Amino acid sequence: MLRSKIRTSKGNYPVLRLMHGLHQFEKEVHTSNQDFFARLAQKQSPDAIFITCSDSRIDPNLLTGTAPGELFIIRNAGNIVPDYNEHIGGEAASIEFAIEVLGVKDIIVCGHSQCGAIRGLLNPDSLTEMPTVSQWLKHAERTKRILSDNYHEQDSDCVHNIAVQENVLVQMENLRTLPCIARKVMKREIEIHGWVYEIESGRVYIYDPVDEEFLPITLGKNGYELVSGDGLPTSV
Repeated sequence: MLRSKIRTSKGNYPVLRLMHGLHQFEKEVHTSNQDFFARLAQKQSPDAIFITCSDSRIDPNLLTGTAPGELFIIRNAGNIVPDYNEHIGGEAASIEFAIEVLGVKDIIVCGHSQCGAIRGLLNPDSLTEMPTVSQWLKHAERTKRILSDNYHEQDSDCVHNIAVQENVLVQMENLRTLPCIARKVMKREIEIHGWVYEIESGRVYIYDPVDEEFLPITLGKNGYELVSGDGLPTSV
């Protein structure tokens, strides 16, 4: 049997790093956790659907301290869930499977600071060489309209931070247009959560529908609780 030789040129170095990781995983990580992976091979039972951006700086399992099999992860540019009445694609199909087959009852939409998709949404001229990205971001046009109607006097950095938050809320609303979710929301069989991850601080802010803002969490005497008065800024 012929084997192809893997090139070891300098230009191929990033891929070689990944191959080293593959080897290390198989020989060390997998070998040391064979029982865990044997159970994982039989089925998946994730606790939540985690919808976030494709940005390489976001690692949902690292962020939440979860192991393989505990999150059903859906990623795309801008953590977008298209309105079901406008577009039926991979996001809707994946969500439907997780809810109907895997029985997931919690959905998290997680945006993040320094989001390139949001920058593109706010600066469409920067997307002239990326027509596919431009078309995709039309699913976040409602976010842009909210900003135009309510925050047009803010500075650019503030608008970007607000856009990240508003986009999470818009995608949460879009989730409710999916039939599989609409039915279960009405019966209170499923919960939708909005998070924003601030890369520079490591903080995750969770949307509080009572205070109508994204608040950090803290561990108090009675468990985890949201900290009022310390939320993400919505104005300068």
